[in-house]
Amino acid sequence: MSISHAPPHPQESDISVKSQSGAAPLDLEPIVPASSRRTRVPRWLRRTTGPVLLLALWQLLSATGVLASDVLASPGRIAQVAGDLISDGSLASAMTISLQRVAVGLLLGTLVGTGLALVSGLFRIGEDLVDAPVQMLRTVPFVGLIPLFIIWFGIGEAPKVAIITLGVTFPLYLNVYAGIRGVDAQLIEAGESLGLSRWGLVRHVVLPGALPGALTGLRYSLGIAWLALVFAEQVNADAGIGFLMVQARDFLRTDVIVVCLIVYAFLGLLADFIVRSLERLLLQWRPTFTGR
Repeated sequence: MSISHAPPHPQESDISVKSQSGAAPLDLEPIVPASSRRTRVPRWLRRTTGPVLLLALWQLLSATGVLASDVLASPGRIAQVAGDLISDGSLASAMTISLQRVAVGLLLGTLVGTGLALVSGLFRIGEDLVDAPVQMLRTVPFVGLIPLFIIWFGIGEAPKVAIITLGVTFPLYLNVYAGIRGVDAQLIEAGESLGLSRWGLVRHVVLPGALPGALTGLRYSLGIAWLALVFAEQVNADAGIGFLMVQARDFLRTDVIVVCLIVYAFLGLLADFIVRSLERLLLQWRPTFTGR
C-alpha cells in the first residue's frame, strides 16, 4: 500500500529552499499609492493660486477698460484706498468697534444656544418644553426682526448685539443638540456598567461625544455672526465697518466698499482659523479622513 505525502506548505518550502541554498532573502519594495507618487506641490501654493489668478484677471479687465472704475475699482486703487484708511486710523477704529459687537453677540449667543441645547438634549422634559419654541423661532428671518429690535432696544448698541446674538444662537443649538443625541447608546451602557453617575456620564461620555458637533456649530455661528453684523451696522450706525460702507455707498465709492468687504472676509477667515485650531487641539482623540 502506497502512502501519499501531502506537499509541504508553500511558505515552508520557500523557507527550506532559502535555507538550503543559503541565498540572501529578497528585499520587498513597499507598494506606494499612485497619489503619493505624484509630484508634491506645496499646499500653500495650491491654495493661493486661485486668488492670485482672480486678482490678475481683475487687474487686466480694469486696465483694458472692460471693467469701469465706477462699477468696480481696480485692485491697485483698492490697495491705495486701504493704505489711506489705515494711515488715518479710520479702518482700525471701525474694526475695533465691529469686533466688540461680534464678540459680545457671539458670547451671549453661545451661552444661550449651548444652554438651551443642554436642557433639551439631556432631559426629555426639557426637549418637550424647549425644542418646539426654538424650532419655531429659528424659521423666522432674524433680519426681519430689526425693526422690532429698534422699537424694543432703541437705536444704540443693544439692537445690533441682539441681532448677532439671535443669529448665533440657533446654529449652536442645533449642532450641540444633534451632538448630544448622536452619542452612541452603547457608550452610555458601558459607562453605567462602570458605575458612572448621571453627572459622570454627562461629563465623561456625553459632552466629549457632542464636542465635534459643538465646534462645527461654532464655525457656522461665526459666519452667521459676520453676516448679522453687516445688516446690524447698516441700520442707524455711527461707527464700525458697516458705517464706512454706508458712507461709501452715499458717495458712490466702490473702492471703499470693496475694502470693507475684504476686511469682513479676512476677519471671518481669522475667526474660522481659530476654531479649526481648537478642533485640532481638542479633538486629537478622533482620527478623521483628511483627503488625498
